[in-house]
Amino acid sequence: MQIGIKNNVALWFGVKFAALFLLFYYSNILFFGLTSPGNNYNAFLDHHFNYINWLRYALLHISSTLLNWLGFTSIVGNNQLLVAGHGIIELIYTCLGLGVMSFFAAFVIAYPKKIKPKLVFLVCGLVSIQILNIIRLMLLALYWTKSRNRIVDHHLIFDVLIYIIIIVALYKWINNKATNPNAAN
Repeated sequence: MQIGIKNNVALWFGVKFAALFLLFYYSNILFFGLTSPGNNYNAFLDHHFNYINWLRYALLHISSTLLNWLGFTSIVGNNQLLVAGHGIIELIYTCLGLGVMSFFAAFVIAYPKKIKPKLVFLVCGLVSIQILNIIRLMLLALYWTKSRNRIVDHHLIFDVLIYIIIIVALYKWINNKATNPNAAN
């Protein structure tokens, strides 16, 4: 009796998930390398299709706008957010949440569900990840100070919190009887 990979739903999911995650994650890194001045720089991609800079721009400007609405004075530079009397943050590549988004998107796409629930959950999840990222950026701009003696890394804290939230959301989505009649709820 031969069991093929396509007949084993869990194994097939694992293979698709891993392949999609690696594709998304390393495609982002490759694209970042191609749009950053240096050896493999591609001006056409940088000037016309740089979704990484578009995301950075959106995160910084939305954070600044919300802070201004809350009564703070903030300004945005190329990749920085300054809140007068509080602090400044620099939004580097690792702060964009592309790794977390790659994980989430790969899981949702690979999971065996109908396309409509996948699309709705995927879009809502990716937007939610960035809303949480905006909240993090606002809090960092208001309260974070650089210190060599600091033991706590805000990237690690955010990653742990966001992955806990994602795991809970994925668990609820997988076990939702409305979109998965076979759920063991």
